[in-house]
Amino acid sequence: MSGPRSLSVSFLVILFSGLFLPAAGQSQPASPPTVVLHAAHLLDIRNGRVVTPGEVLVQGGRIAEAGPVVKHPEGAEVIDLGDRTLLPGLIDAHVHLFLHPGAEDLQTVQESVPQRTIAATLAARADLMAGFTAERDMGTEGAGSADTAVRDAINEGRIPGPRLRISGNAINILGGHEDAIGYNPAQHVLPNADYANTAAELVAVMRQQYKEGADFTKIYETGSDTVRDGKASTVYQYTEAELAAAVQEAARVGRRVAVHATGEPGTLFAAQAGVVSIDHANQLGDETMRLMREKQIYAVPTFAIFEYFADNATVPAQIARERQLLDLKVQDFRRQVAAGVPMAVGSDVGPFPHGTQAREFELMVKHGMTPLATLQADLLNGAKLLGWEGQIGALEPGYMADIIAVAGDPLQDVSTLQNVSFVMKDGIIYKK
Repeated sequence: MSGPRSLSVSFLVILFSGLFLPAAGQSQPASPPTVVLHAAHLLDIRNGRVVTPGEVLVQGGRIAEAGPVVKHPEGAEVIDLGDRTLLPGLIDAHVHLFLHPGAEDLQTVQESVPQRTIAATLAARADLMAGFTAERDMGTEGAGSADTAVRDAINEGRIPGPRLRISGNAINILGGHEDAIGYNPAQHVLPNADYANTAAELVAVMRQQYKEGADFTKIYETGSDTVRDGKASTVYQYTEAELAAAVQEAARVGRRVAVHATGEPGTLFAAQAGVVSIDHANQLGDETMRLMREKQIYAVPTFAIFEYFADNATVPAQIARERQLLDLKVQDFRRQVAAGVPMAVGSDVGPFPHGTQAREFELMVKHGMTPLATLQADLLNGAKLLGWEGQIGALEPGYMADIIAVAGDPLQDVSTLQNVSFVMKDGIIYKK
C-alpha cells in the first residue's frame, strides 16, 4: 500500500495492536462473522436475573439469540469467555469527550480545536475499552461541532469508539455559567458555549447546531452554584417559556433538549417545559419530581464528577465547598429515589480520566439504589434517553450486538463493572 491509506492502516495497527478492528474506511467487515459467545452467566436485564450458563448468537452485527443455550450454526466461531458474565454494553448518558483532567476553562483558551479533537478520539477509544458502547456527549466546551467529525468517523469505522449522540456546544446566556468570566475583557476570551439570550436566539442557535450535525440540544439552565449556611443555591438562566420554545423547536425536527440544572426554580422550569433529562439534578422540589415522574423526564445524577472535585480540591475553602455540595447531593438523591424519579446513568467524565467512569454505578448504589435498579437505569432507561430503545441495552434478538463481559455477578457487586474483560460493538470484537 502507499499514500494516506497506508498511513491510516499502519496507525491503527500500532495504536490498536492485539485488537480486532475493521480496516480503515470500513464500518464493518464485508461479511460480519457469525459468533457464539459462551460464558458462565448472562444478565437478563429486563427480568432482573442472571441466567446460568449464558450464550449469545451474533449474526450480521446483531443478536440472533440469547439465553442459556443458543444454536451453534456450522462455521460459527465459538468464543468461550469462561467464568464471566455477559451483559449489554454500558451506556454513559453524560460525557465530555473534548475535556481531560486539568483546568477546564483554560483548555478552550490554550488548546486548538484540532488538538482537542485528537484528544477526543483517544477519549472515545478509552471509553469503549472500558465497556461503554453508547454515550451522549454533553457539549464540546468550546470546540463547536467538532464532535460531529468524531461521531461520523466512529460510525464509518475509521476510529474505535462508542455509538454517540452529540450536541456540539452547549447553549448559555451572556455572563452565564459557562461564559469566560474573570479574564481581561480586552482579550475577548471565547465562552465554552454558544450565546442565546432570548427564545428567538435559542431557536436560531439550535438551527445552526442542527445544520452542523447535532443530534440534540444541551442548555445550561442554572449556575453558578453557591453554598451558604449549609444550603446550596443557584440562579436560573432561562424562563419556562424560553425553555418551552427550545423544546418545541427540537421536537419540530425530531430532536430533544437536555439541561444542566442544579436547583430550583430552574429545575422546575425545565420539567414544566418538557426537557428529556435534567442533568446533575440537585435540589429537586416536590412539584419538579412529580412532573418528572409524570412526563418520564430522567434525572442524571453524575455523582462521579462531584466525588472527583471533592477528592481533588486543594484550597481549604474549596475542599469545604465541594464536600458540602456532595453531602447535599446525597441527601437530594435519596429523596429522589424514594419519590420514584426516573433515573439514567451519566458520569460527566472528562474532567476526570476517560475510561474510569464505571465508578458512577458504585456511587449510585452506595447512595440508595440497588445494583439491579442502577443497571436498569443505565441500560433500559439509557437506551430510551439516547433514542435507541429496542436497539441497545439488552441481550435480545434483533438488538445490536453491543456486548461486554465481566468477572462475577454485577447484581451482587456492581464494582465488577470497573474491570471489563471483553468488548463487542456491532458484532465486532474490540477487546478480548
